[in-house]
Amino acid sequence: MHFNKLDLNLLVALDALLIEGSISRAAARVHLSQSAMSNALARLRAFFEDDLLVQVGRTLELTPRAKALKEAVRDVLMRVDSAIAAEPQFDPSRSDRTFQLLVSDYTTVTLMPHLLALARRQSSTVRFQLCPLPHLDQPQRALGRGEADMMVIPRNYCSPDHPVEPLFEEEYVCAVWNGSRFARAGAVSEADYAAADHVEVQPSGVGQPTLDTWFLERSGMERRIEVRTFSFIAAPFLVLGTDRIATIQRRLGRMAQQFLPLTILEAPMALPRMAQSVQWHKYRSRDPGLVWLRGLLHQAVEEMDARPEAALPTSAPSTAPAAAPASASAGRTGKPPRRSR
Repeated sequence: MHFNKLDLNLLVALDALLIEGSISRAAARVHLSQSAMSNALARLRAFFEDDLLVQVGRTLELTPRAKALKEAVRDVLMRVDSAIAAEPQFDPSRSDRTFQLLVSDYTTVTLMPHLLALARRQSSTVRFQLCPLPHLDQPQRALGRGEADMMVIPRNYCSPDHPVEPLFEEEYVCAVWNGSRFARAGAVSEADYAAADHVEVQPSGVGQPTLDTWFLERSGMERRIEVRTFSFIAAPFLVLGTDRIATIQRRLGRMAQQFLPLTILEAPMALPRMAQSVQWHKYRSRDPGLVWLRGLLHQAVEEMDARPEAALPTSAPSTAPAAAPASASAGRTGKPPRRSR
């Protein structure tokens, strides 16, 4: 099929070339041979009267024209995919769909077990792929490229270009070893907090300070970061046997206490809450599968907080009937109902 003399099949090849910046990787991305991708690039160069990719040293770099095309081509393909790929209804008991979720390790251990338990009660065929969060300075790239169905991230990292829905709020606490002087005292003063050695979490791909660090810096408080880690769930382990303090999410601290000799203390100053949210591509708001999944996320939050003392979901099967198939006509934005407070 051609449009304005352009073979529309070449758009898929162009998209892969612009994303990968490599003929071999682009060929692998769309399951073509390298020679077929080279031929597609030659035809694209002839149509656009531009080299699109030029050799610079050992790598290929995009020309200015290619850079201008990159987001536009991806946008067109996402529109096409959302228009023709989504089924009119989604039945979790019959679907073998794989959902790709971008999540932190914090979300993986606190919320995802509840989501998976709920999904299992409704379906034994739906699958999930949990992937690490991308560079959060530009989160829209992962959604825009169609590399994920959803992201579960703090609200302040969300892209302004795509829909966002709040899931829950999280507060920060101080995790210390049971044998530390802070545990023996039963509290951490602001002076002690400022003077202590700290474990800081700096997730990979985040080019800005974490929420607690950002707030403390704005408040003029400096602290000595003795250990910096990319992993939220590693932070509680890194205070063991020391007087270090890890400022972590309360739900994570509650879970870690079940397995580690930890004491959870209130932070000596008021720290801002983390607003955990879910985000998806704007063209997929009415995807019935994602409508179902967003509703399931809200149910998972309720289950996670129903018994604060229990970190993991129960294995008892639910007696509630399976959810009705999600319909593509479920509202203009496809948002599930809000949780009652």
